Amino acid sequence: MSNNTENQFDNKNKAWSARFSEPMSELVKRYTASVFFEQRLAPFDIEGSLAHAEMLSNVGVISEEDFINIQKGLNQILEEIREGKFTWSLDLEDVHLNIEKRLVDLIGDAGKRLHTGRSRNDQVATDIRLWLRCEIDTDIDLLKNLRIVLAQLAIKYHDIVMPGFTHLQVAQPVSFGHHMLAYAEMFGRDLERLRDCRKRANILPLGAAALAGTSYPLDREKVAEILNFDSITTNSLDSVSDRDFAIEFCSVASIAMMHISRLSEELVLWMSQQFSFIKLPDRFCTGSSIMPQKKNPDVPELARGKTGRVYGDLMSMLVLMKSQPLAYNKDNQEDKEALFDAADTLRDTLTIFIEMISGLEVNALNMSNAAKKGFSTATDLADYLVKKGLPFRDAHEVVAKAVKECEAQSKDLSDLSLEEFKKMNTMIDSDIYDFLTLEGSVNSRKTIGGTSFENVLAQANAILSGER
Repeated sequence: MSNNTENQFDNKNKAWSARFSEPMSELVKRYTASVFFEQRLAPFDIEGSLAHAEMLSNVGVISEEDFINIQKGLNQILEEIREGKFTWSLDLEDVHLNIEKRLVDLIGDAGKRLHTGRSRNDQVATDIRLWLRCEIDTDIDLLKNLRIVLAQLAIKYHDIVMPGFTHLQVAQPVSFGHHMLAYAEMFGRDLERLRDCRKRANILPLGAAALAGTSYPLDREKVAEILNFDSITTNSLDSVSDRDFAIEFCSVASIAMMHISRLSEELVLWMSQQFSFIKLPDRFCTGSSIMPQKKNPDVPELARGKTGRVYGDLMSMLVLMKSQPLAYNKDNQEDKEALFDAADTLRDTLTIFIEMISGLEVNALNMSNAAKKGFSTATDLADYLVKKGLPFRDAHEVVAKAVKECEAQSKDLSDLSLEEFKKMNTMIDSDIYDFLTLEGSVNSRKTIGGTSFENVLAQANAILSGER
């Protein structure tokens, strides 16, 4: 954008209209405009402009009087936007030109000097980073709260035993609290990825101008300091064309939503009559228009669906950038809707899951009964024999025969008599029954990361205390 701004808002208010001999058609105007979907950037655009103006004043590019007028004008515009009194114009294409036009209307030539030393290219790149940094901070807080809710649930139900599954087949008994903490681990990794993503998002591109830098004596480090950026970009071409930070956020959001979707799938299964492991608060469910007995887990189901939506946002961003030459291209206008959608979906999903999970109730009896099916303590019988001196592979064979015998008699392992056990292996004594209870099985797994009640309490409390 030219710094010679005497006629910059002539001919339907276009900032670049002096170069053209005919006005833009209405169809092209609508096709190329971004003003109506990027208005959320307005406060951040003003924040960046205020920092830029302060720096211009400090280095003597604009006068202190101009800076004071710019400051007053931008603050008034911010208030108008917050109160819904600001008039957005399609003719002005985007948020930046709408704000600049209003500023010029309010303070005259001082408003025209604001754009000195910058381009819309580095301006929008800065706005997006400012906005995304705020979104990331919100998501970090939400993920922390979700982990706290899961840890609280784990403590509440640390001694409730449920079947642990592999291949969706009953495998070994685990604490329900242990199962919840598995998701706390997943969301903990999401936290780490978000924090890491924030580092690369929090780098200032302002001052790169259109693509080659500027001849004005800008103090980019001062702007970074004012805006709380960690550092500044070091290549002007990359500064205006880079959207890696946005792609990275969409990737992190996709992984987090994948974790949400896995949890959602289990909530849906557990609410079904075939499981009846849990109850979700009614406000997160709906009924059927024809079947009055139904209570449908709509929120978890919809979260599964919205996961695909965020994946689509990530793919859109990747495809958008895959064949762009340096530097800035109009294609990049398409980055915002996908990025905004990924951020909105992740934020709303995390918010609703915090409340929903905090109201989850467990049917302990059904979980326990289910854990007794499928010979979930078979591994404990094998471990028992190994501790008695039998090689594991031989113990595995003994247990396999015991399971086969139980299937033939429609019994559980714990239902076999000591005499029947002795026929399978003489090493088995009466103490075997201590190892075949669900609680005994769970509490025997005391190694770090194991499902014992003691471990669950320690892991959950570590999350609540902020240690993990």
